[in-house]
Amino acid sequence: MKETPINYEVVSRHIRESNIRNVGRASIREIKRLINNIERETGDKFIRMEMGVPGLVPPEVGINAEIAALKSGVAAIYPDIEGIPALKKEASRFVKFFLDIDVDEAGCVPTVGSMQGGFAAFLTLSRIYKERDTTLLIDPGFPVHHQQHIVLGQKFESFDVYDYRGEKLRDKLESYFSKGNIHSVLYSNPNNPSWICFTDHELKIIGELANQYNVVILEDLAYFGMDFRKDYSKAGVPPFQPTVAKYTENYILLISSSKAFSYAGQRVSCMIISNKIFNAKMPDLLRFYTTDIFGRAMIYGTIYALSAGTSHSAQYALAAMLKAVNDGTYNFVEAVREYGEKAKIMKRLFTENGFHIVYDQDEGVPIADGFYFTFAYPGYTGEQLLEELLYYGISAIALTITGSERIEGIRACVSLVRREQFPDLEYRLKKFREQH
Repeated sequence: MKETPINYEVVSRHIRESNIRNVGRASIREIKRLINNIERETGDKFIRMEMGVPGLVPPEVGINAEIAALKSGVAAIYPDIEGIPALKKEASRFVKFFLDIDVDEAGCVPTVGSMQGGFAAFLTLSRIYKERDTTLLIDPGFPVHHQQHIVLGQKFESFDVYDYRGEKLRDKLESYFSKGNIHSVLYSNPNNPSWICFTDHELKIIGELANQYNVVILEDLAYFGMDFRKDYSKAGVPPFQPTVAKYTENYILLISSSKAFSYAGQRVSCMIISNKIFNAKMPDLLRFYTTDIFGRAMIYGTIYALSAGTSHSAQYALAAMLKAVNDGTYNFVEAVREYGEKAKIMKRLFTENGFHIVYDQDEGVPIADGFYFTFAYPGYTGEQLLEELLYYGISAIALTITGSERIEGIRACVSLVRREQFPDLEYRLKKFREQH
């Protein structure tokens, strides 16, 4: 047995007792439970990088608005399924000020987090064309999006975008679209888990092909404005958050409150449906809904059936936060810049101790420092490395569960790592290098 920072025997026993067949392929929640059990027995704290959980305090303006709403009695009242007027108004203003796009308030629909937004979109989009039955997922991506398709019994295809950046992306997408079975495409930007960001050139390619093949683009903006290489924090002032919506009207955007506003616990976000898609008449929807108008089918068919609306009080919180951002009284990007600053330091600690960054560039430009980064160590697959790092008190997830083809890689999330843990992280990484 090695003299590792975390007791070798204890870690080995908990891995055995977890009944996880392959720790390297375990889900995020399974890894979390395993680490909790080890910490409980040993009393040693891990460098926790497996969960993409906000690590910052939510803005007071949101908390106060939700408290006020609860005190006014909204908890006793079902919210309108399409969303409260204040939230729809501010969401429409927000996408105008920070994306430079025009979307009617009707198409700004609150959902129970972007998780529900994605689920509702997958379900509805799979029914817009009877001859199209497949979603294309641009990976690496959030593992639950794969799981949602499995739960729904829906078909999906995917590819790792690492080798198809820039103009190569056009031919790769067209190879899928030309088959005629793709109804929609999903990607996140900035990307979970790799933190790559599509350039305007790449977004234009996606938009042009969406127009050519009449495919709907689902753009997950969970980390809105968090590419810290540019300042996207000023309402109505360029530069704007890059989006495919500048190049096509065939889009649905998912804008989460979880990371940008650190409001994950209240499960509230906005689905932004383009005016074209929201009002589109799609006759094949009548196979499942009482309307052939997409927006009505989405709201009164799918979302109604899933949850009958989104938490009433949480909608007031998000409306207040968006209003503060729109009015320029709250800078949401400055509030989360800490993630990028921590990532810069942590990436240096890893690379100084023999690790390297896996997804490292956006069309030849070094990626931003942000919420996530990816790393690898010579001679190890990501699954092997993940299990080995547990003995050193470092937890993360393997890229293989995200649809990545970089089998050597691991995803690290910086949010829950405190700055006072950096010396301990450095010690553990040095110890790992000494023993490997």
